[in-house]
Amino acid sequence: MAGAGKMLVAILYGPGQLRLEERPIPEPGPGELVARVRAATTCGTDVKMFTRPYVSSVVKLPSPFGHEWAGEVVEVGPGVEGWEPGDRIRAGNSAPCLTCRFCRRGQENLCENRLWLWGAFAEYIKVPAHMLKVNAQKVPEGLPFEEAAVAEPLACVLHGAKVAGIRPGDVVTIIGSGPIGILHAQVAKHMGAVKVIIGDMIDERLKVARSVGADVIVNVREESLSEVVKAETDGLGSDVVIEAVGLPATWEQALELVRRGGTVLEFGGCPPGTSIRVSTEKLHYGELKILGAFHATPRDFEVALSMIASGLIRVRPLITSRRPLKELPSVLESLIKEKKDLKVAILP
Repeated sequence: MAGAGKMLVAILYGPGQLRLEERPIPEPGPGELVARVRAATTCGTDVKMFTRPYVSSVVKLPSPFGHEWAGEVVEVGPGVEGWEPGDRIRAGNSAPCLTCRFCRRGQENLCENRLWLWGAFAEYIKVPAHMLKVNAQKVPEGLPFEEAAVAEPLACVLHGAKVAGIRPGDVVTIIGSGPIGILHAQVAKHMGAVKVIIGDMIDERLKVARSVGADVIVNVREESLSEVVKAETDGLGSDVVIEAVGLPATWEQALELVRRGGTVLEFGGCPPGTSIRVSTEKLHYGELKILGAFHATPRDFEVALSMIASGLIRVRPLITSRRPLKELPSVLESLIKEKKDLKVAILP
């Protein structure tokens, strides 16, 4: 089938410049395979790439668009072992080289020579040989493709939670109840957090967070998140604060919610060129740990898919709408303006 006809694919040319184009269905080369995309889910990163300049080392425009997907193998290239047509597959959007200084130190998520795979918003996608070897998994029978696709953001959340060092008995506060914040809430509870507090401006999102385990939800339009955190922690502040919005203002807010000796995980990616102000007194005398977390390792992807398949992490509540590929431009506009949906499953 691959190479025998045309497919519809989304190409991002620049901020606000998304086109749905017909392109030849790719053919697999040695060690590669081609899969039919059965579901691709939207992500906050997609919205950022669509609305503003993004980190050039991550994506170079114009580029095929989308990165959270799962589907079925339709054709394998010469030399491919362990995969055959009909297999259910989920592949990462990145594969580390495994040989650079960062990879050798166990920091594959910071790889200097990472292979990126974009193009999930398409009818077919070609998985490169190195990706297939390093970061591709078989989707268990019975697991919906749209849920398997969410392994990508969950992998990033798992990496962030490890960086933050959440421990049993911790009080964790999360700024932002979008898909990433809700995944962080579930992972924090899984790691033993005794209380998870989450704040957002949209009640519908907070209700989803409550339904999957958040203990305290705060609509920040109506209540002060800072005051709620103080009340819930005897005035001390949270052990761990996770920023899951990606704005300098909320990065700074996270520093006001943490206890002395606590940890702040600045997880949400801010616009390039931005910065924040940090109180040297609070950082030094409060012995704070301020950490960043970026992307994930192949092992994180494996664990994420396993946790979804086993039901340890619930991702179905995050998928609030399903749309055909031809509606992708309007879906992105809706995610930007209305913010009613958490994740939209694009079904090519």
